[in-house]
Amino acid sequence: MPWKSKGAKAEAADHAGARLARQATVEVAGLLGKRGMSRTDLARLMDVSPGRVSQILSGDENLTLRSLAAVADALELDIKISFVEPKEDGARRPRGLGDGSDAFVYAP
Repeated sequence: MPWKSKGAKAEAADHAGARLARQATVEVAGLLGKRGMSRTDLARLMDVSPGRVSQILSGDENLTLRSLAAVADALELDIKISFVEPKEDGARRPRGLGDGSDAFVYAP
């Protein structure tokens, strides 16, 4: 049975994946802002079109680890993925840009 047809667990995984993708795109946007870079600058570093960078950072596409790795490589950063216990209230929300508190941590 395909993953997409497995019911509530698959739907929860889809929502979690979308949340992580949004978090990753916010992180990248924050990093670009901190460096005074545009999406066009990132596209040049990645050797892709500005439209491709927009696709990656739009949140509309299923963001892949390969895409994130390409962004990190272009920015000369590493990516660390961590599994953390949920906060006491059960909510899972990012606490800020690049503070290392959630699943995606970008480290020099």
